[in-house]
Amino acid sequence: MKKPVYIFSNGELKRKDNTLFFENEAGKKYIPVNGTSEIHIFGEVDINKRFLEFATTSEIILHFYNYYGYYAGTYYPREHLNSGHMILKQAEHYLDNEKRLELAKEFVIGASKNMRQAVRYYINRGKNLQDIENEINNLEQHIDECLQIDELMAIEGNIRQYYYDAFDEIIQKPEFSFVERTRRPPKNNLNTMISFGNSLMYTTCLSEIYKTHLDPRIGFLHATNFRRFTLNLDVSEIFKPIIVDRVIYTLLGRNIIKADDFEKTTDGLLMKENAKKAFVQEYEDKLNTTIKHRELGRNISYRRIIRMELYKLEKHLIGEEKYEAFIARW
Repeated sequence: MKKPVYIFSNGELKRKDNTLFFENEAGKKYIPVNGTSEIHIFGEVDINKRFLEFATTSEIILHFYNYYGYYAGTYYPREHLNSGHMILKQAEHYLDNEKRLELAKEFVIGASKNMRQAVRYYINRGKNLQDIENEINNLEQHIDECLQIDELMAIEGNIRQYYYDAFDEIIQKPEFSFVERTRRPPKNNLNTMISFGNSLMYTTCLSEIYKTHLDPRIGFLHATNFRRFTLNLDVSEIFKPIIVDRVIYTLLGRNIIKADDFEKTTDGLLMKENAKKAFVQEYEDKLNTTIKHRELGRNISYRRIIRMELYKLEKHLIGEEKYEAFIARW
């Protein structure tokens, strides 16, 4: 099974014959070509054309993150599975407002129900979150009434705001109080963790899209434009509450990441390297966690569930089966 590789140090990625390796002053570390699905680059890393040619041939995706650990961009090798028919179907569903809305609503419904499931999980463990669950449920009832994407995005934003209000009750650490959602740069410790985790989720979904016939540039909830991939943002909405947020609760609940794992810079807060590594480790553990799949009747990992979500979307686009978002059952 292929696995992702994470590079936090500064150095150089090189190719020698049919092998890849990372080199810096500490020495060389070889990267197993046949066992690597993608490389996440957090450090200042030099890459040459020979390396990129071999990465392309080996179908290895490169994800780049900036100084703060937030997603900066992706080297996406030539699409080995892209289908002209599927691209046309994606465009058809994007350009038809009714078809686009149908899919966009399902992404928001999936996100909302998974946020509500997370809240319910902690209500069952004695947390005072009933009012928040009710507010999310009330907003959820209006999703189907939306006639435009903007209306849908507004409801999704309101649902997420109520959901974020639950974080302080769940975490109960003053040094990780939520206050409000802030981005680029995040203004407190918790927002820094959320942004970092969301970046990982965006790249995970992008990597899984690469293994399907779908084109990541054509999303449905998020507007397709000239600047970025959007389908991975759509799919990420469903899985952020299930994976990213639960990773955060675990890291803080077990005191794996503490307040002194952050430092202030001129532009915002920075999560230190040891904290990033701890987050990545917990995140990968969560992706590899297996759960009993109701339809398949066997255990599969969360990473595999993300891929299956994309297969379901493909079936919807070609008219085989109506798409319904994955809902966690904890």
